Amino acid sequence: MSGKPGYYGAILDIDLSSGKIEKVALKPKDLDQFVGGRGLGMKILWDRLKKPGVDPLSPDNPLIFMPGPFSGLPVPAASRTCVVTKSPMTSPVRSDYPCASTVSYSNVGGFFGPEIRFAGYDGILISGKANDLCYVTIDDGKVEIRDAKKFRGMRTDSFDRAILQELGDRRFKMIYIGPAGENLVRYASILHTSARAAGRGGVGCVMGSKNLKAIAVRGSGQPGVADHKRFLAALKNARLVLKNSPHTKAMVEQGTARGIVHLSNAGLEAVRNYREGTFPEADKIGGDAAKRDVWVRNVACYCCPLACKKSGLTRGNYGGIVHDGPEYEGGTMLGSNLLISDMAGMLKANYNVDDLGIDSISTGNVIGFLMEAYEKGMIDQKFLDGIDLQWGSVDATLAMIDKIALRNGVGDLASKGVKALSRQIGQGSEKFAIHVKGHELAAHNIQANPPRALCYITANRGACHLNGNDAAIQNTRAMQDSTGLCYFAAIETALNEPTLDLLRAITGREYDKTEFMKTGERVFNLEKLFNYREGFRREDDWLPDRFFEDAFTVGPKKGSVLNRDQFNVMLTQYYKDRGWDTETTKPGESRIKELSLDSI
Repeated sequence: MSGKPGYYGAILDIDLSSGKIEKVALKPKDLDQFVGGRGLGMKILWDRLKKPGVDPLSPDNPLIFMPGPFSGLPVPAASRTCVVTKSPMTSPVRSDYPCASTVSYSNVGGFFGPEIRFAGYDGILISGKANDLCYVTIDDGKVEIRDAKKFRGMRTDSFDRAILQELGDRRFKMIYIGPAGENLVRYASILHTSARAAGRGGVGCVMGSKNLKAIAVRGSGQPGVADHKRFLAALKNARLVLKNSPHTKAMVEQGTARGIVHLSNAGLEAVRNYREGTFPEADKIGGDAAKRDVWVRNVACYCCPLACKKSGLTRGNYGGIVHDGPEYEGGTMLGSNLLISDMAGMLKANYNVDDLGIDSISTGNVIGFLMEAYEKGMIDQKFLDGIDLQWGSVDATLAMIDKIALRNGVGDLASKGVKALSRQIGQGSEKFAIHVKGHELAAHNIQANPPRALCYITANRGACHLNGNDAAIQNTRAMQDSTGLCYFAAIETALNEPTLDLLRAITGREYDKTEFMKTGERVFNLEKLFNYREGFRREDDWLPDRFFEDAFTVGPKKGSVLNRDQFNVMLTQYYKDRGWDTETTKPGESRIKELSLDSI
């Protein structure tokens, strides 16, 4: 241990170019100021990338896997790992740097983060680029870079079984990419257990750019805590809160799939490329239907009572094993958003994006954009390589998924996202190319939800539905991501005080609510400083015209549309609340000093 309770005080630093592997000490001050997970990952990224404009797909861009101090301990719903890097997806309106992009932070649950901690590390940093496809094994202090050429092109489901067979021990916990990551699809994901994904922000693309197929970790240690007795008391309280929470019961019953019908009925769902907020056939692909016809069992992450992951079986033309789903985002983006109401077909699409290793959110967004462009005659079947990309077509959707992941034909351009597609297609298509800074929006529609619109445009990784609707929530989320706590548990506000108690007991640092929020604000502002240095300004904090011009025509929010002037006023007030310049969005010097970022 480092002398800092709750930490080992070191990350595993692996340079794939040179083959150099070393255990690098973390600064105690950084542990205090940035905690772990998203926060500490961001500080390491800032320190490694001294100058703006680094190509995200160059060997210089680090790929950082950071669990938090809660991870590896029996804290409920705290298995999350943040994958931090420079994004291959985003770009500003204008910049002095051709490779300018935002920070990317993507979050995955499961068992990988705890195993990093069992192996004796607070995180893993990958830099450089291997000469050929490789994978890394970490067995406590024994670390190896191994040949993975025989696994090239292997899909994630098959690879998960094949690599475990090669390793000969199911205690190894792994993350890996599929063909999409190997092919450098800009929104490729990193998979864990074939269905859990660090899906957003193109982290799988960065992993593929390093010729890294997988990381497998096995550990035999256990992180310590500052005050064991205090930790046990806080742990008991956290468990009781979640045990007695109606939210926990709802997650066990339906996971996030319950949102598919709920948000459609509220007029807040992404439907028909965000043209509408209500899908009349949502009940065919929602939680009740899945519980009745598909799911066989619930599956939980490490020490999590929510068990929100579901598995089962579908039959018929698109029948097969269901590793996970429907959950809200994938169920909506590859269901309601494409007007697909065939449960088995929608689940097949979700299975394929995971198996190929691409983000279900961006993939559904890209296909929805192409469906609309096709409907409006802006592109034809020749452009689409003969695919009749009609709304509601499962077969056409599956064909497009394959083309994107393999970068075949139209899939090559589509693999770059809706921003690149709309630039190529033109004809005013940018009005319904649904992204912020190049990062596609998630499944929450916003014509009738201005706070969620603000959430999307102010997120530091580009459009992010988990960002939070105001500065206070954003700071809280940044801090939760830094501890390793899952957002789905943190929704339960009664968990706030036990979270503070756990943080005090584990780290020995006496966080109060003010310090907790200030730390989250520090993380958020360092991300913003990174983006500002790359050239992002107020003009980049904006939405496609669709949300200001195309009012809903059906559902309870019929007629809703965002008001540009009112939204501008809201945005200006947000910058003021943040202490940022309202014209440039540069964080103010007084706020930077208050957050102890002036030395950085």
